[in-house]
Amino acid sequence: MQPSDKVRPPSAAVADGLRTAQLAWLAAAVFIVSAGYGALMPLLPSWLKTLMPDASAAEVARHVGFLSGAYAAGVLVGAPLWGAVSDRVGRGRILIIGLVGYAASLLALLVPAVAEVWALYALRFATGFFVAAVIPVVSALVAERTPEHQRARRFAWLSAVSLLGFLFGPGLSAVASWISPGAGDEPTSAALTTRSVIVLSALLGAVIMLGLAATLPRSRAPRPAAQTKRLPEGEGRMTALYGLNVVVMFVLAGFELGILLQGQQHPGVSPREVSLMFAECSLVMLGINALLFFTSLLEKAPARKLMGAGLVLAMLGLAVLTQHSSDAWMYVGISLTAAGTGLILPVIAYLGASVSPQKLGVAMGGLAAAAGIGQTLGSSAGGWLFGAVEQLSFAWLAAPLALMLLFLLARPRWWSVIPGQSGPSSARAASRTPSDAL
Repeated sequence: MQPSDKVRPPSAAVADGLRTAQLAWLAAAVFIVSAGYGALMPLLPSWLKTLMPDASAAEVARHVGFLSGAYAAGVLVGAPLWGAVSDRVGRGRILIIGLVGYAASLLALLVPAVAEVWALYALRFATGFFVAAVIPVVSALVAERTPEHQRARRFAWLSAVSLLGFLFGPGLSAVASWISPGAGDEPTSAALTTRSVIVLSALLGAVIMLGLAATLPRSRAPRPAAQTKRLPEGEGRMTALYGLNVVVMFVLAGFELGILLQGQQHPGVSPREVSLMFAECSLVMLGINALLFFTSLLEKAPARKLMGAGLVLAMLGLAVLTQHSSDAWMYVGISLTAAGTGLILPVIAYLGASVSPQKLGVAMGGLAAAAGIGQTLGSSAGGWLFGAVEQLSFAWLAAPLALMLLFLLARPRWWSVIPGQSGPSSARAASRTPSDAL
């Protein structure tokens, strides 16, 4: 930070925003933690077999599911806590702590004592807990130091980076497999690849931590808001956003699990085709984020209309999946559902970023926790639904989206950026014409 920055008024600090290098390091932090998750999870079954050679396939599958739940529980507990702390002590410090904890919890998996199952659960929980100090806090920091008229693009960009990281996860596994020393039997080779992924993920996390420590502006807690009047519609809007995030992630998790289970049920659908379906889902969502970024659609169209369009697209996709009788129609249903959910999620994050600076960490942490709740419940309910009604489970998943669409229509004031609530950056936005605002 330059000495002259110390005498700048708060509004100037925000208006100046983040430099390109700072944004790049922040995006890299989101990318790395997403890639680390996407790289390690597919390797867990093979690794667990080496740690528990006497365990049956069903026991291994159960442990994989519970370990995923432990990671999600860490995010659920950590996101609101880290968000609230970052509001008090500043975002930069929490980001550094999160990345240090992320790297340390991964490297601890290599300790021989971790062969004990309880230690694996504790460390996966710890990794999720520290990841919760990265992604939501990055969002809060970007919102805090970005002029309001640039937020839409940057949030679409962050969402796209997270998806890219998850897609890059298998690539990280391939790099780890390439650099791992050769081994005779398959279980040993899988264990070595898993260990290499852990080391690579931790090292990349450490590099990002050093880059952020060197480039981020000095941490500072937000000043008290000039506006003291409490806006009930603003408070109700945040509660509604949390609820909408739970519902969308619930549907998305159940939808993805339904694709996986349907692929296992039909002998004609190979694992390769199921992988292509998941890749299609991620690529469509990535394309929607690119559309939001390059067209500035979040700034030009009312948020309520964008979310309504997303809900309708997702419901239409689920209806196609309910009635489909061929692989071609299944791909159509997946594309529509992915496009709908991919349109809603960035809008939720953008609206959440319009709260006052004092509450940005809490807001972003709350959204991350809501996503964790929805994902956990959706995975559980999706498996139960598919076991009970099979393909019709997609129709049941459309029901909560229909309820949210009705709620969207019933409370229009809750789905817009509230003037005066976005802190110092709103001063710059005030100089723009009304048509420039969301």
